[in-house]
Amino acid sequence: MRKIFFYVIVVIIVFLSLLPFLWFVDTSLKSTVEVTSIPPVLVPSGSLHFYQSGIEQYELLHYVKNSIIVAGMTTLVTIIISIFAGYALARLRMRFKGLMLGGLLIVSMFPQISIAGPVWRILDAFGWLNSYQGLILPYVTLTLPLGVWIVASFFKELPRELEDAARIDGCGHLQTLFKIIFPLAAPGIFTAAILVFIYAWNEFFFALLIMTQKQFQTLPVGIALFQGQYTLPWGEIAAASTIATVPLVLLVFLFQKRIVRGLSAGAIKG
Repeated sequence: MRKIFFYVIVVIIVFLSLLPFLWFVDTSLKSTVEVTSIPPVLVPSGSLHFYQSGIEQYELLHYVKNSIIVAGMTTLVTIIISIFAGYALARLRMRFKGLMLGGLLIVSMFPQISIAGPVWRILDAFGWLNSYQGLILPYVTLTLPLGVWIVASFFKELPRELEDAARIDGCGHLQTLFKIIFPLAAPGIFTAAILVFIYAWNEFFFALLIMTQKQFQTLPVGIALFQGQYTLPWGEIAAASTIATVPLVLLVFLFQKRIVRGLSAGAIKG
């Protein structure tokens, strides 16, 4: 009886969590008449009109391209830095390592609005407003604490004997990192990469602040600025939201075992 009750509660929670996603997927497949129907039409006709309109009229693929560039570059730069910083914090003898890790956590807790002004002024001084690098730089800064913390925690759980054996064979720190540690730490690195990519893909505040020109705007900002002649184009917004969300959902479902393994490895081994 308890198991049945538990499963019922889980199903309800999952359904309520997925309800907004299911609703805009359902809306994106309706016709224009069905979107404005009262009472609401629950079963859509399966029309792809809003997807076509979003691509042709609202240049949806342009925003998708910008998001892929920004999120991809942010993930690449953040993970490269996180690997070296995480290895140094986990393995090298350094003073105040605990203070450094604590500082990373403190930095990650700053609300975005509190650093928006200084970030904008710095980017303006560099002439990087409305540019890919102007958005990638803040994203790397904001995601580095997460990346370094996950990678360093995973490195700490790897046996030191492997590195000792590698050094006996003549490997230096970099050779040990790339030939021994990197392959073993792949789940943790992959987990950090997925989480960084999701953050950069979904981030809205800095993208809205820095990218004021349509040429460089990312998908969240592009969707928010969809405008109709008299009302908001809810169908196109639903279609664009589906396109923005489905890749992340598929990514998590496909690699959920690696993500869980990467996040829980330290706790299990510790």
